Amino acid sequence: MTQATLCLWYEGEAEAAARFYAATFPDTAVRSVHRAPGDYPDGKEGDALMVEFTVLGFPCIGLNGGPQFKHTEAFSFQVSTDSQEETDRYWDAIVSNGGAESQCGWCRDRWGISWQITPRALTQGMSDADPAARKRVFQAMMTMKKIDIAAIEAARRG
Repeated sequence: MTQATLCLWYEGEAEAAARFYAATFPDTAVRSVHRAPGDYPDGKEGDALMVEFTVLGFPCIGLNGGPQFKHTEAFSFQVSTDSQEETDRYWDAIVSNGGAESQCGWCRDRWGISWQITPRALTQGMSDADPAARKRVFQAMMTMKKIDIAAIEAARRG
């Protein structure tokens, strides 16, 4: 059976990133670290070259490729949450570890990977059968960085 694996490019901290993700998210683990067998132009013997890990069950490879390529918000992990506590926990972990806040539930970790911390209440509000409710939810979301579930639910109710 063929399986897709996401390859994420890091400047040199793939192992630190994978260990942070494993400590932050469920169903996330570092599977293996492949180390350099000898010195090379940008590093030395024993440096992590590639890290195999999972993020929320999705298989990934972290490649320590150097500074040539940067991450953008064109790629992000979307994490669905059930409560404000869960939303706060993931958001705060990412942002307080050298990351940065963005708009509408997006934040970026210190390695440049973008994350959408998306409460299910937001997704449900954005797909409400009532167009007016959808519009109110959308307008509320547009004023937020981290999503406030109570405010989203209030907007949905009108």
